[in-house]
Amino acid sequence: MIKIGDKVFNTRVFLAPLAGCSDLPFRLICREQGLQMAFFEMLSSDALVRKRKKTLSMLKSVPGDRPVAGQLLGSDPHLMLDAAMKMKERAEVEFIDINAACPVRKVVNNGQGAALFKTPEKLFSIIKILALKAGIPVTVKLRTGFDKSDTKALVNMVMGCEDAGLSAVFLHGRTRAQMYGGGVDYSAIKTAKENLNIPLFASGNILSATLAKKMFDETGCDGIIVARGAMGNPWIFKDINGFLKNGKLSPSPDKKQRIAVLKRHLSYIRKYSELPPSTVIGLMRKAALWYLKDFAGASSARGKVTPAQSYEELLTLLDKL
Repeated sequence: MIKIGDKVFNTRVFLAPLAGCSDLPFRLICREQGLQMAFFEMLSSDALVRKRKKTLSMLKSVPGDRPVAGQLLGSDPHLMLDAAMKMKERAEVEFIDINAACPVRKVVNNGQGAALFKTPEKLFSIIKILALKAGIPVTVKLRTGFDKSDTKALVNMVMGCEDAGLSAVFLHGRTRAQMYGGGVDYSAIKTAKENLNIPLFASGNILSATLAKKMFDETGCDGIIVARGAMGNPWIFKDINGFLKNGKLSPSPDKKQRIAVLKRHLSYIRKYSELPPSTVIGLMRKAALWYLKDFAGASSARGKVTPAQSYEELLTLLDKL
């Protein structure tokens, strides 16, 4: 059990807000495989306030998709508050996370995402106004540094965030410069945790149950968030929960099991997506490529997925496998 503000969760393993990935079909598949707590995809505060159709569609949910939190990208405190209120109007969110970790160049060049590490006072002001007026717990996603790991700056940052009214920290164990590669700085995460009175969730390289336990053991974190490790591997949540409970590793799913879950994932994309057909088939191909790995003939199967032009064509391919 873990508490974020006034919200209580019976899990320490969350699904990350993955832009372009953690949509409703993805979340539903992961929930079927042991996930309890998820985020919507990262949302632009500006796009949400402007009520852009694609952005609003990313808040699509169903009763089985609970509990869920939202994450906002932005740098203007008042715009972020406006976006938070718009999100609350359209979705039942447990808390709102401020993205101060996205390393993508165009995001950073706009002073958003990981760029907020270099402007802590701006981040603190965003936290203060949301914590005061949004009527919902506020969290933040951070990295260990910008150009390089900076433990002193990180400690000052997380303590300042807590003082501003934050309810929890989500910390990716890499710098902005590292993007999504290179080693995870477990020591920096541990130091940040030791200087906080609020929960800290850690992320980075949580690609298996053993790496999840390594994160808990080496950092003392309160919880973890799984990102790339869930792509084509939704059973990672059952694996982690089981391993943390009894120390036993679950057997990997065989090809038949993998393809069965993929088919269900594709059916959810077909059922719930409100995007143009050309975009939908692109999402289906992307999902298929995630799952088709680690078995004999996987490379050949992946090559046949790329030119597929319809849901039916993909099913035929999978049936032949």
